[in-house]
Amino acid sequence: MGSLLYVIAIILVIAWAIGVIGYSAGGLIHLLLVIAVIAVLLRIISGRRAL
Repeated sequence: MGSLLYVIAIILVIAWAIGVIGYSAGGLIHLLLVIAVIAVLLRIISGRRAL
């Protein structure tokens, strides 16, 4: 489950980067970035390591 969370966070960061380049989605892109950062921080705080 932890690796799935990490993959989702990476996908959200990529979507944010594409949105920043395109300027098409507005505030939604920044919301995706915040969700991705929170997901990565939760993974770091939980202390779980990927194999």
